[in-house]
Amino acid sequence: MQKISKVFTRLSSLHLARHIVLIIGAASVLIPFMWMFTTSLQTKAETYAVQSVIPTSWHWENYLHAWQSAPFANYYINSLIMSAIIVVGHLAFDAMAAFAFARLEFPGKKILFVLLLSAFMVPAFVTVIPMYGIIAQLRWIDTMAALTVPRLADVFGIILLRQHFSTIPRELDEAARIDGCSSLGIFIKVILPLSKPALATLGVFSFLFAWNDFLWPLLVTNAEEMRTIQIGLSGFVGRYGTSWNYLMAGTLTSTLPSIIIFFFFQKALERGIASTGLKD
Repeated sequence: MQKISKVFTRLSSLHLARHIVLIIGAASVLIPFMWMFTTSLQTKAETYAVQSVIPTSWHWENYLHAWQSAPFANYYINSLIMSAIIVVGHLAFDAMAAFAFARLEFPGKKILFVLLLSAFMVPAFVTVIPMYGIIAQLRWIDTMAALTVPRLADVFGIILLRQHFSTIPRELDEAARIDGCSSLGIFIKVILPLSKPALATLGVFSFLFAWNDFLWPLLVTNAEEMRTIQIGLSGFVGRYGTSWNYLMAGTLTSTLPSIIIFFFFQKALERGIASTGLKD
């Protein structure tokens, strides 16, 4: 009985320790959002007061002022269009490339895949200048093409989907070929329907990447009407000070689409991450 009680005591201690770690992790995520929320409801003077954490009065009009201080509606539309095009491009082109690496046989397949993996070792900042030079030569500055075309495919998405496609039994391909399906038919009618969780995972990651991107839209857009939401938020940072209350209000507003997308696809995201194996 003593041994059994010791085992239960140890299990309960591990259970308690795990929940403490989870609570600390959740607090580390929620506390910054709570600070942003309280700051967004303060006056500008209160934001510079070290003692002031909770606002003495709740200024909900800060959200309206932040929205009206810049063409945020236009920023949102640009970000939504850009994000939607990039997500569709990732789902289409990444899936086709992943299908080729997972199911088709062609000369140099393994070498090309190794080169694709090596692209992860190249910092993204190294490719910014050559990409900008190409966009400038094409005269795409201040166009939606500059915001989307260079990012219609993604190495991460290709590898993610390729690993998932490799876990699908090849017997399904053979059965489809017996029924007269071509490679394209197998891709559309067999592989894609069985890969919805992985596609949802890629879609969520692609949206978050596009929505939160700052550097590339900053480089390829000069006109105000082509700015995205992340560039618009930088307008609250002035030369002689920062309007922290308006900046936090605009930042919280800009995070709403990401939160909605995450909660809407949360279950599919969990299934996609769990089902995406590391099969060679």
